[in-house]
Amino acid sequence: MDKSLIKPTDIIMSKYQYKVNGVDYQVEIEEIEGNMAKVLVNGKPFEVELAKPVKAKPQTKRVQVPSPTLSVAAEPQKAPAIKPKAAVAAGNKVLAPLPGTITDVKVAVGDVVKTGDTVIVLEAMKMQNNIEADCDGKITSILVARGDTVMEGATLVTIE
Repeated sequence: MDKSLIKPTDIIMSKYQYKVNGVDYQVEIEEIEGNMAKVLVNGKPFEVELAKPVKAKPQTKRVQVPSPTLSVAAEPQKAPAIKPKAAVAAGNKVLAPLPGTITDVKVAVGDVVKTGDTVIVLEAMKMQNNIEADCDGKITSILVARGDTVMEGATLVTIE
C-alpha cells in the first residue's frame, strides 16, 4: 500500500475505507507517534511513515465544578408604595377600564353627577374614551389630573 494514501489531515476517526486500483482496503489507525503510524490494513499490521508528523489534537479535559450555593435573604425587599395624589374618599370608585392617558377631567370635587355623566376623558390606543359615572352622587375625590398615565383598574374619582 502506498504511504501517501494516509494523510495527517485525514486522521479524524480511527477507521477508514479506501479503494485502490479497484481493491477495497479497510484501514484502522491504532497509534500515531510523531511521523510513524501503526495501522491495520484488512486486519494485517503495518508501520507507516508519514510525510509530516501529525500534531496531537488538544485533549478535552473534564473539570469538576462545585455546585453553586444559593443564599436566601432574611426578608424580601418590598418596592416602595406609590402614594396617590389625593386620599381616596369613601364611596363608589370610578375605575379606568383600560390603560391610557388622562386628557380631560370634566368634574370637580363637590360636583353632583348623575349616572352616565362623563367624569373623565381617557386616551387609549389613539382613541378618546369617555369615562362615565356609574351612579348618582357627589364627587368626593379626584385622583388624577390631565396628562397622568393610568393603568387598567386605577381609581380615577370617587362618588358618594
